[in-house]
Amino acid sequence: MRPDLQAVVDEAAALLDAPVTLEDRDFHLVAFAAHDAPVDGVRQASILQRRSTPDVRAWFEGFGIATATGPVHVPADGPRGVAARLCLPARWRDVTYGYLWVVEDPAAGPVDGSVDGGAAEAAMRLAGRAGAVLAQQARARDDVAWLLDDVLAADGDAAERAAETLTGRGLVQRSVRVVAVAVTVPPTVDGGRTPANLWELPRGVLARPGDGLIDLLVPVGARGEDAAVAVARQAVDLVRRSAPDGSGIVAGVGDPRPDLVDARASRHEALVAVRAATAVPALGPVARWSALGVHRLLACGARALADAVLEPPVARLLATGDDDLVRTARVWLDAACSPQRAAADLGIHRQTLYQRLARLAGITGLDLADGADRLRLHLALTLLPALDAHAAPGAR
Repeated sequence: MRPDLQAVVDEAAALLDAPVTLEDRDFHLVAFAAHDAPVDGVRQASILQRRSTPDVRAWFEGFGIATATGPVHVPADGPRGVAARLCLPARWRDVTYGYLWVVEDPAAGPVDGSVDGGAAEAAMRLAGRAGAVLAQQARARDDVAWLLDDVLAADGDAAERAAETLTGRGLVQRSVRVVAVAVTVPPTVDGGRTPANLWELPRGVLARPGDGLIDLLVPVGARGEDAAVAVARQAVDLVRRSAPDGSGIVAGVGDPRPDLVDARASRHEALVAVRAATAVPALGPVARWSALGVHRLLACGARALADAVLEPPVARLLATGDDDLVRTARVWLDAACSPQRAAADLGIHRQTLYQRLARLAGITGLDLADGADRLRLHLALTLLPALDAHAAPGAR
C-alpha cells in the first residue's frame, strides 16, 4: 500500500469523525483508520481477513455502487451484521477503482444526512484522490503482467528486452536469482476467475494473473528456494481466502535461475509441479520441482509419458477394473516388496496377499521376482494418477 492511500483514509476519518476503510473494487482491504467508535462485524471481518465475503460484496453492489458517481447511502442489515454506512466511490476517469466506506454512528443519524455539503464534497475529493492512486497501481500491475508475458515467452529477444525494462524500472535486478511460482485459481460461480489480492505479497514479487493460473516471479538472492516456497504458501492462502471453495488450490515452485531471461525454464518446472500436485494431493499444496522425485518425468509430457509407461502388461492389469488388485500391487511395491509390511498396510492376511500377487503375475505376465519387471510396474502405478486422462481406453 502506498503511503498516500493511508493518508486519504486518515483525512476522511478526521473530516467525517467516523470509522473509514478503503477497499479496492474486488473488496480487498487497502487501508483503514483507527477509531474508538464501536464498529459492525463487516468492518471487523474486513480488517482481520483483509477482504469482504462474497455475500457482503453482493449486498453492497446491489445498491449500484459500482457505477455511482457520488455518495451512496447503504442501510443497515441486521442478519448480515451490516451497520448503515456511506459509500464514496473512488473513481478515476469514469472508472471505479475502489470504495471509501464510512460507518454510521447509529446515535447520530444517517451520515449522509448529517454531513454538510462542504464536508461531503471534500470527502468525495479524497475518494477521487484514492481512485487516481488505485488506477495508477492497476496500470502498473497490468504493465508488469505484459512484461512477464515476454520474459516467460519462447522468444529470447523479447525476454531480453522485457528483462531490461523491468530492471530499468527498478522492479528487479538482473543479477539476482529468480524462482518461478505457479498457483492454480479456481473458477467462480459466475464463470469468472477468483480475484486474489496479489498486492499483499512481498514487495518485489512480480505477478501475472491468467486464466486458471497465477504466475509469480520471486527474486530470492541467496535465500534460494525456501524464500519462493514461503511466497507460494502465501499466494495459495490468498487465493483460498478469495475462492468460494478453497480446496484443491496448489502451487508449483521451480528451481532458481541466475537471470530473468532464464526464468522460463523455472516456470516450466513450476507447471510440472502444479500438474503433479493436482494429481497427487500428497505432494501439495506447495510442490517443489526439486522434491518431485519420479514425478519430474511429467516434464516429458503426459501423453508421451503415458505411451511409455502404460505398456501392455500394465494395461491388462488396469483393464480388469479390480481396484483391490491394483492397490495391492502399488502397496506391495511401495513397501519394497515386503510381504509383512504390505499385508499390514492392506489389512489382509499374508496368504491373501500371496494369492493376489500370483493373480497379478498371471494377468500382467511380469516376473515379480525380477527387479526390472517390478520397476516397470511400480513406475506406471506411481505416475498413473497424473496420467489418468491420457491412459489408453484399453487401460480402463
